[in-house]
Formats: sequence, C-alpha cells, structure tokens
Amino acid sequence: MEKTQVESDKILIAYLSRTKNTKAVAEMIHREVGGDLVELELVTPYPENYRAIVDQVARENESGFFPVLKTKIPEMESYGIIFVGFPTWGMQLPPPLKSFLNQYDLSGKTVIPFNTNAGYGIGSSFETVEKLCPNSPILEGFSTKGGIERDGILFVMKGEKEIEVKSQIKGWLKRIGMI
Repeated sequence: MEKTQVESDKILIAYLSRTKNTKAVAEMIHREVGGDLVELELVTPYPENYRAIVDQVARENESGFFPVLKTKIPEMESYGIIFVGFPTWGMQLPPPLKSFLNQYDLSGKTVIPFNTNAGYGIGSSFETVEKLCPNSPILEGFSTKGGIERDGILFVMKGEKEIEVKSQIKGWLKRIGMI
C-alpha cells in the first residue's frame, strides 16, 4: 500500500454519530493524526425514538433521499485527506453521509472511511463510499463494534473496550501509512 504524505495534506475528520460511539472513534483518530474534527449535523435532526429513525432511514434509502446538512465545511478544497466516520444503518451508509459525499467534490483527495456497527459489520457502506468518490484514492477502512441501540446498549467506548479500540486504531493508522 502506498504511504500517504501526511505532512503536506491538511486533514479533515468528518463524522456522524448517534450514540457517541463513532464520535469517540473520531476523537481517537484525531488524537493520532491531528487535523480538523467536524460532526455532521442535519437541518432537521432524526427522531430520538429508535424505531422511528429506523423507519425514516429505510424510507430515505428506498427513495434515494439525501437529508440537508446543517454542517458546512468552509474551504473544503484545502483538505487533502478526508476521514469519514459513520455507524452502519440498515447495513448501508447512512443517508447523511451520502449527502456529505454528494455535496462536496472530493476528487483527488484521499478518503478514509471508518465505522461503528452493532456487530453486523459494514454492510455495503464502504462500497458506497467508493462509488460516491470515484475520483478519490480510498484507503483501507476501519470498523469496530459499537453499541446495539435496538437492545438499549448505547455508548460502549469506555474501559476495556476503549483501550482495545485505541490499540486497533493505532495499528490501522500505521498499516495505511498515516502514523
């Protein structure tokens, strides 16, 4: 794998987090590589109720709807490396991430996905990142088990789990040439 020249590229870590697990992973990456850390927020937030959000996201995925982002990234052209973080929703890339990747032209920028999930894996999410960034080098992504919201298990990035994930992130960042 080709080493990324971190020194010459400004880094953006953009993430979507519902139960704060993806946020915790984003912060761990940020501590290792620096850059700007930005949480993606929607103009119209998703409902708090788990079942309601699952139903809404299923409708959005079916219809191809991209929710409007409240978050704006000024000077996107100044970034050379873009980490994109998200939970797996319905075995897919969440609609807000599709909005983000459609809103900004990431051509020529190195894109690095990272993910939290309920134990089912990444689904088609990393493939979708590749499809939505056809003119960007995509580096190996990172994925870890987060909470299981439908079972009421929310934030899990603490204690032993936090230590384990920090170690995994360090190994992954070394493997892809970021540290």
